[in-house]
Amino acid sequence: MDIAHLPRRGFLRGAAGIAVAGAAGLLLPRAARAVTVPRIYSCAEWGARPPADALTTLDHPANRVLIHHIACPNSTDYSLAHAFQVARDDQHDHIDNNGWSDTGQHFTVSRGGYRLEGRHGSLDALRGGTTMIQGAHCPGQNTNAIGIENEGTYTSVEPPQTQWASLVALCAYVCRQYGIPVAEIKGHRDFYNTECPGDRLYAKLPRLREEVARAMLS
Repeated sequence: MDIAHLPRRGFLRGAAGIAVAGAAGLLLPRAARAVTVPRIYSCAEWGARPPADALTTLDHPANRVLIHHIACPNSTDYSLAHAFQVARDDQHDHIDNNGWSDTGQHFTVSRGGYRLEGRHGSLDALRGGTTMIQGAHCPGQNTNAIGIENEGTYTSVEPPQTQWASLVALCAYVCRQYGIPVAEIKGHRDFYNTECPGDRLYAKLPRLREEVARAMLS
């Protein structure tokens, strides 16, 4: 029988079912999954400005994750203070230079591995798992995809291991909370004419999907 036609409850029963579900890109029911909650610093913690305009809460979960890079310098300051400054600089750029209501992406991962809320309300929505905040990170994807920015520029170098491991943990949590298949972890350039998230990071997306799938089954 084709995997797609197996009864969902029977198919997902037992360790063998879990392994096959992971290989098939399926997801376990939320109640059957161990929930590892990564530390994510809120907008209030990193000192965000209030949004310039009211943000929109969408009454449905996200169904995709889009990976970005900020295209900023590859800093060797891996501190929490630096991560907070990156978040403030990003918000300043998006509001004052782009004319957006707030930071465009939902979350940011610093080169030091710190995870930060980007757009106000994104963290509470993620914890709930049934709604999302409309983003401004990719035209055509802002009402369904969670945008994750990675500090740095990854056209010719790869992200540091600490940042990579943090990104894996964040993606696993996002996919778990929203029921997103790992196959729907995509790059910005998949939906927009851009170099983002850089050739080297984009080339690692298959590995990202594999590691996120393993993280979700651990």
